[in-house]
Amino acid sequence: MSIEIERIIRTRKYLLEQVENLSIESLNKVPEGFNNNIIWNLGHLIAAQQGICYARSGVGTAVDEKYFLNYKPGTKPTESIDENEVEQIKALLITSLDNLEADINNNLFKTYSSFTTRYGVDISNIDDALQFLMFHEGLHSGTVMALKRLVTH
Repeated sequence: MSIEIERIIRTRKYLLEQVENLSIESLNKVPEGFNNNIIWNLGHLIAAQQGICYARSGVGTAVDEKYFLNYKPGTKPTESIDENEVEQIKALLITSLDNLEADINNNLFKTYSSFTTRYGVDISNIDDALQFLMFHEGLHSGTVMALKRLVTH
């Protein structure tokens, strides 16, 4: 396993531990001053991975399109999601990375459409994408922890 994917998996497992005892209401709550919630942030990690790795490589997303379209950058929660979808997102946080590693090992990402992120990071190949994902996971981990403090107090 690549060190980048291993680190992302560790981060996601930590996040899953942090939210495992939260109610469906807490996961869906959008606190004042925020435009999203905990479960949206978890779904967004999947969507970002799909967009940055798969869509930019021209191979299409490897998860159900709703997990890309509903959580991609520029979206926000429009309705509460149910426990089944919460469980699906939690599972995809890990399985999507297992699939990503297999696809990297199978040389799926032969081409890549270069771009510059909103943070000024240039990404021109799958290796750059993995490096950026580690940074991105950290940003949203901080957001999830801030949201958790607000919805549990």
